[in-house]
Amino acid sequence: MPTYEYLCENCGNQFEKEQRISEEPLKNCPSCDGTVKRLISTGNFILKGSGWYVTDYSRSSSGNDSKPSTCGESPACNSCPASK
Repeated sequence: MPTYEYLCENCGNQFEKEQRISEEPLKNCPSCDGTVKRLISTGNFILKGSGWYVTDYSRSSSGNDSKPSTCGESPACNSCPASK
């Protein structure tokens, strides 16, 4: 559920509220009952760990998990002097 930040125009109270996306924005401050406005803030998306792309999505679509050969290791490689 997203967390929204609000600022009271009357008392200056800044607070956060977890709300569903479908809910209407808050209109009144919980401290003074003044008018509040929703602030634009940064998201809370954080990547941690060794890397989700490398561990989960970097495999080829053919299902072959072998590493591609480097230049000179394959007889089909004719693009460098090492294979000639």
